[in-house]
Amino acid sequence: MGEILITGVCGFIGFHTAKKLLEKGWQIIGIDNMNNSYDTTLKEYRLSELKTFSNFIFYKQDIANLEKLKKIFAQNEIEKVIHLAGKAGVRKSLETPLEYISSNIVGTVNLLELSKDFKINCFINASSSSVYAENEIPFVETNCINKISSPYGVTKRTTELFTYSYHLNYNLNIINLRFFTVYGKIGRPDMSIFKFIKLIDSNKPVHIFGNGEQTRSFTYIDDIVDGIIKAINLKGFEIINLGNNKSYSLNYLIQLIENKLNKKAKIIYLNKNKLDMTDTLPDIQKANNLLNWQPKIDLREGISKTVNWHIENKELVNKIVLYE
Repeated sequence: MGEILITGVCGFIGFHTAKKLLEKGWQIIGIDNMNNSYDTTLKEYRLSELKTFSNFIFYKQDIANLEKLKKIFAQNEIEKVIHLAGKAGVRKSLETPLEYISSNIVGTVNLLELSKDFKINCFINASSSSVYAENEIPFVETNCINKISSPYGVTKRTTELFTYSYHLNYNLNIINLRFFTVYGKIGRPDMSIFKFIKLIDSNKPVHIFGNGEQTRSFTYIDDIVDGIIKAINLKGFEIINLGNNKSYSLNYLIQLIENKLNKKAKIIYLNKNKLDMTDTLPDIQKANNLLNWQPKIDLREGISKTVNWHIENKELVNKIVLYE
């Protein structure tokens, strides 16, 4: 097997994708700048797990640095790129939009340039359900997208447009995957599910922006990884939704966590943030047709797996600081 470059390899999705491919025998070249967008304790933990594999090479590097990225490409025989790095967070993107432009747009274009120069045969780009913003549900890949509320969503849509340009002009095989609210074990502590579990288990208050009836397409990490790996073999240019085709409210989500922990949440309802989408729900027919993919793990099972990990790793979880 050849080499796959995974950016953001110490991030949530990057870690699980790398681990699965390492287990399958692929040589993985991992890049991550280990930034402190959330507590790096979890990133260090993920990295230590990946370093147990002999077929894993790690570079601590920022994808916005083109010259240093070029050295990594030159030193390895990379065949495929799975680009999962980027600055995440819808609300934070309004505070520091230039950081999002540097990481998400400049970083992606750097990788596209090098993929062109080094004849990469597959480029997978992580996009987001945030690009849909004001569209009606269910979201379909062919929706017209011209009203995006968050700078984060704008940067993700911009990367899609750049990937099309590189496909068209340089005949690169590029697959954009629009992820929908990914959660699971060893998840991101800046996302709601990790926060909710940790706070409820610690008998601390949970903040919900809005009335809690807003819905999300919660998608378990194993299903997302399955979709990413299946997309490796696609040719041409595609944009594909990867998300659960059932959506649930935040209030129902909290009920599941309460039941699993056997604890009652202390909920504080706050004003809805104007950047938050009211509902998300993908049409996944295209993923089914092209990848033979559909989610296998429903929310109840996924929350059970995620809470179990928190309980089994309580010492690690207690070290993780939740940022505001």
